[in-house]
Amino acid sequence: MAYTRITMEERDHILLMGLNRPEKRNAFDIEMYVELAEAYGELHRNSELRCGVLFAHGEHFTAGLELDKWAAVLQSGWIDIPEGAIDPLGVDEDKRCRKPVVMALRGRCYTIGFELLLAQDIRVAASDARIALLEVKRGIYPAGGGTVRLFQEVGWGNAMRYLLTGDEIAADEALRMGLVQQVTEPGAELEAAIELAHKIAKAAPLGVMAALKSARISRTEGDRAALERLIPDLLPLMQSEDVKEGIISFLERREANFKGK
Repeated sequence: MAYTRITMEERDHILLMGLNRPEKRNAFDIEMYVELAEAYGELHRNSELRCGVLFAHGEHFTAGLELDKWAAVLQSGWIDIPEGAIDPLGVDEDKRCRKPVVMALRGRCYTIGFELLLAQDIRVAASDARIALLEVKRGIYPAGGGTVRLFQEVGWGNAMRYLLTGDEIAADEALRMGLVQQVTEPGAELEAAIELAHKIAKAAPLGVMAALKSARISRTEGDRAALERLIPDLLPLMQSEDVKEGIISFLERREANFKGK
């Protein structure tokens, strides 16, 4: 499909997905959300892609939803994304992208931007980032996973502090609470995220996806469910070419060259 609201670039097994409405501070209209869902579907399916990087063009990640464009949708439920697309918010845990995504953010990261942050696996913020769930100031509440995931990330009291007030979280406070894993100078956040994605892409793709799957099971179904799956989900990997390459490269004391097979 032709993308008008986002950019997509494949780079060394990495898919860069960039929000591209800088003149609107990357505010989400419905078209942008559908295009991003299409990009996540491509990341999920394409065997050559091993990791995603989500970022935004311009000085702000997103000012949030364009509520006038979304009002009718929110009153009737949610949008139907095309077949093969994957909801980037990952609210349906059975239909999540199976590959990790690193998110880079700077400037304003409001409402849906915050919930996208919570749905990604690693986050890098510029020091000028301002993150907020503003929904309670608009008469609604975060319905994209924020009420569930925020307290899992930062604890109940910290979550309620921001969820119930709509106050902004600065980058240094987000780092302290574990919402982001790295803070950079403004403009350096994307390269830092790409560097992390390259490290992930060099690892064994099947192992990376299995590790991500196991961690998600623990988070959504509980520790017992994840522990029960450890060995059963490991056994198929032991027959893979990547395991053989991992052993041989270890014995030969060289960097492994994994194929995802």
